[in-house]
Amino acid sequence: MRWIDNHCHLESDSLTEVVDQASAAGVERMIDIGTDAATSIAAISKAAASDRVWATVGVHPHEARRGIGGIEALLGSDRVVAVGECGLDYHYNHSPPDDQQTVFAAQIEMAHRHRMPLVIHTREAWDDTFAILDECGVPEGTVFHCFTGGPGEARAALDRGAYLSFSGIVSFPSADDVREAAGLCPFDRLLVETDSPYLAPVPRRGKPNVPANLPLVGEALARVHGVPPEVVAEHTWDNAAGFYRLGP
Repeated sequence: MRWIDNHCHLESDSLTEVVDQASAAGVERMIDIGTDAATSIAAISKAAASDRVWATVGVHPHEARRGIGGIEALLGSDRVVAVGECGLDYHYNHSPPDDQQTVFAAQIEMAHRHRMPLVIHTREAWDDTFAILDECGVPEGTVFHCFTGGPGEARAALDRGAYLSFSGIVSFPSADDVREAAGLCPFDRLLVETDSPYLAPVPRRGKPNVPANLPLVGEALARVHGVPPEVVAEHTWDNAAGFYRLGP
């Protein structure tokens, strides 16, 4: 089996070790996610250092109060494959909601201008997230990363043409709503991620997460769908490769 971790946050000082461990586990490609200007620049640098890593550039809702200065200029790198992660997070409100909404809308427009995929983070902000997407127009390639909604939110995202990406949360005993949402997701809209170093899947809970754990997330999704893990691996590989235009 071969896997693509379509959303992770890699450490520069352990990049070679983490990539080698992932490759040994069958995780052959990784998308390293930018959350502000500095981490976006770092993601591009890591992608340039490894032919198994690609980068996104964007401003996370936590950082929205600082604006999006310098982000658009980074989209010209041939290792950048998407805008984001961006969106709304009303659980913490590290940035005021008005700033979050403005910066989210600006990045949707950026994705449209550059004809690039969009990576969305949303937490406890579903209604506003969908409203802003509807107002700005959903980019042709849009993914809800680390999907934490239930079946209603899943249907709303799928109805808008979006992909759903599931993390280790889908393996948590308490995550019945997420598993129900995963069961609704057709194989051609399914993606898989670690969101490392966060959200290590069962049985690795309590430890720092790494891309090498991705097969455990895939196995949890396979149990939800009642299929062998190979089926999930094949579909999510094809989906991620196509979504991010990674090539053969």
